[in-house]
Amino acid sequence: MSLVALATASPRLSRSTAGSRRALRVVEREGRAYRYSWPIFVTGIVEPIFFLLSIGIGVGELVGDLPGPGGVPISYRQFVAPAMLANAAMNGAMFDATFNFFVKFKYLRIFDAMLATPLSVRDVIRGELMWSLGRGAFYATTFLGAMAAFGLVESWWGLLAVPVALLVGFAFAGAGLGATTYMRSFIDFDLVTLALVPLFLFSGTFFPLDRYPATLEAIVRVTPLYQGVVLSRAVVLGDIHPGLIWHALYLAVMGWVGMRIASRRLGRLLQP
Repeated sequence: MSLVALATASPRLSRSTAGSRRALRVVEREGRAYRYSWPIFVTGIVEPIFFLLSIGIGVGELVGDLPGPGGVPISYRQFVAPAMLANAAMNGAMFDATFNFFVKFKYLRIFDAMLATPLSVRDVIRGELMWSLGRGAFYATTFLGAMAAFGLVESWWGLLAVPVALLVGFAFAGAGLGATTYMRSFIDFDLVTLALVPLFLFSGTFFPLDRYPATLEAIVRVTPLYQGVVLSRAVVLGDIHPGLIWHALYLAVMGWVGMRIASRRLGRLLQP
């Protein structure tokens, strides 16, 4: 029976491997397209660092210490920095999964050309998602290095901030791709901004959640960026506990659902 099971699973495994390789061709295409536009990556690197310097360190001198894990006081910069890392992952992933994806889909018609090759719609979506979350992870990892330089990563658990950034990027890249397939013009991107700005401001980024009104606190607890902020802050501060699994599952499901929606919608739009 084991040989039969292996023979049955082998074609599926080979198809999965081939699909992954085809998706990497999409990533390769994106890398080649950005060869001469690499300066645009600089903004995603320096922006969270500027926020850390101005708010985390500058305003932090006025705020003072905040209660950390186990009630142990932490500085305001230690509180803000992990949240900025999660925000960097979100912004990096969302830019490519929304604006750039829309331009390639609606105006450049790049996906039509891709589908004229052995690539499938699923390969295209996987490749776009991999590129988007990779960009978000690159921003977050660079920012983590800046945090370490400022002495804000005191635990080896902080290395887990990199996979956390990948998870945050996956969640928002999937959601961004799915949402962009419904957009009809650049005006619709105002809705993206309308969603991202409140997430940035009210996801426990700058204030502890218990400082919010009860109603707002309840809403924030179910928002996506808050899950990433909780995970990032926990690993950077070394506050690891089983409850973090639920936050990780939230982000994983969000990214998977967004990716499935994007695959189905793009297939209907390009292959009616």
